[in-house]
Amino acid sequence: QVQLMESGGGLVQPGGSLTLSCVASGSIYIINRMAWYRHAPGKQRELVARISSTNDINYADSVTGRFTISRDSAKNTAYLQMNSLKEEDTAIYTCNMNIYERRTGSVDYWGQGTQVTVSS
Repeated sequence: QVQLMESGGGLVQPGGSLTLSCVASGSIYIINRMAWYRHAPGKQRELVARISSTNDINYADSVTGRFTISRDSAKNTAYLQMNSLKEEDTAIYTCNMNIYERRTGSVDYWGQGTQVTVSS
């Protein structure tokens, strides 16, 4: 069984920065894709950024140039550095990983989510 644990959310003023972390634990053989999604009230869940096992990266247009996704495969950890935060970035941010386990093959796992609130 694999679990994802996010940390780093909180309250920040517009223009501020936050760094989110997501650590995977359990019976992990290989982590393929790591990604961050967000869900704001009244909106659909949105893919914020994703990074492949070969470090190919994609960003949502709304965060390009402000957010940076990275990974430390040795630590089974994904990061999301968020700079120049705007009020419209307020959402619950959730980590997603596609993980290969020897017993089950590739499976998508999700964290519980961490709240990011941007407000003055």
